[in-house]
Amino acid sequence: MKRFLFCLAAMLVAASAFAQVPSVKVENSKGETFDTASLLEEATPMIVSFWSTTCKPCIRELEAIYESLPDWLEEVDFRVVAVSTDDSRQLAKAKSFAEGRGWGSDFTLLFDKNQDFMRAMNVPVVPHVFVIDAKGKIVFSHTAYVQGGEVELFEAVKKSVRK
Repeated sequence: MKRFLFCLAAMLVAASAFAQVPSVKVENSKGETFDTASLLEEATPMIVSFWSTTCKPCIRELEAIYESLPDWLEEVDFRVVAVSTDDSRQLAKAKSFAEGRGWGSDFTLLFDKNQDFMRAMNVPVVPHVFVIDAKGKIVFSHTAYVQGGEVELFEAVKKSVRK
């Protein structure tokens, strides 16, 4: 039994190390349908953050990333994708909230109003953040946010570039 559990755990770790961004239809900030698989077309590392307007830690994390982004981009070329998980009733609020904070100028904003992308990425709660390398492989993931946690994300982005 122990051997089986060890093998199962090893397979799950191996599978997550090669996981890629699935193809799911969401909405972009212009209200157009956007296929999430197209995020891989630019072949640059990215931070993908799942958030909602009611999640204070999500907002604090995205604000910390937003404030640090100009300095980080001087070191490494990467993108930030902020995926709102607010449902269709809250879609307009989520869009105006993100735009009002200026995130639309520096982040790729996506709106997952049916939580399809969230489920496809196995995101159980927000905030949930992934670092994805230029080849589309998930190299880091975390849930929750504590002040300073954004530095760990940036370190994961830099590490993904050095590989």
